[in-house]
Amino acid sequence: MQEIKSFFSYKLNKQMNIAVYIPDEFANINLPVLYFLHGRTGDESILKILNINDVCNNLIKENLIKPLIVVCPDIENSRGINSSDSCYQVDGKHGVVHKGLYEDYLIDEVIPFIDCTYNTVSIKKCRFIGGISSGGYAALHNGLRHQDLFCKIGAHMPAMDLSYADEDECYFEDENMWKKYDPITIARKGQFKDIEVYLDAGDYDEGEFYVACEILYTILKNKNVNVLNNIFSGHHDINYIQSNLKKYLEFYSN
Repeated sequence: MQEIKSFFSYKLNKQMNIAVYIPDEFANINLPVLYFLHGRTGDESILKILNINDVCNNLIKENLIKPLIVVCPDIENSRGINSSDSCYQVDGKHGVVHKGLYEDYLIDEVIPFIDCTYNTVSIKKCRFIGGISSGGYAALHNGLRHQDLFCKIGAHMPAMDLSYADEDECYFEDENMWKKYDPITIARKGQFKDIEVYLDAGDYDEGEFYVACEILYTILKNKNVNVLNNIFSGHHDINYIQSNLKKYLEFYSN
């Protein structure tokens, strides 16, 4: 089944929605959880757009993936970062940008809410984070910086820029804040243990995010991280995600 839950976020000072998929016939069993983050122009409805309910149910019935809960919290156009103590909007290069404590909202509110509301296995080895486009960027920086929470990190056509100058700078206070959340900088400085990382991008991705994926892959590989990097056929769009969704779910659940 798939449902929308709404709860009040004290970090953002407003009501927020979360889409939740629970596999048929497993509602009363404690299950692993995948936190799957939407892209810049999306919201929690991405689970419905991707038809997660039917896709996951069919893969489970075919024994291609193990049962899991899939959660998509609305993170608005925030990149999942703590950009401001107060929540407000500004105009960016590509539309409205949401400022606020979005990292704290995800880590300190969404995860505890899900663990309290559903039958989850609330330990690192059964908690995964992934996302598409800017949601892939958010999955990477949250996953790499909160290794105690997640054992698998997936970034699908992640919106990673190679320098601060390339960025929509209004997300960040300054270059130091950008470096704090930049997955490549995090990888260069960090030490990693007991995580798996899955990267992919389309060969016709107009953002050329596959270049950043290759750089990140090399850094993590040299630090003995279990990391995969894939270049699949496609553009930076929903069709690309839909065509590779089965591969993603197999990574998270097996």
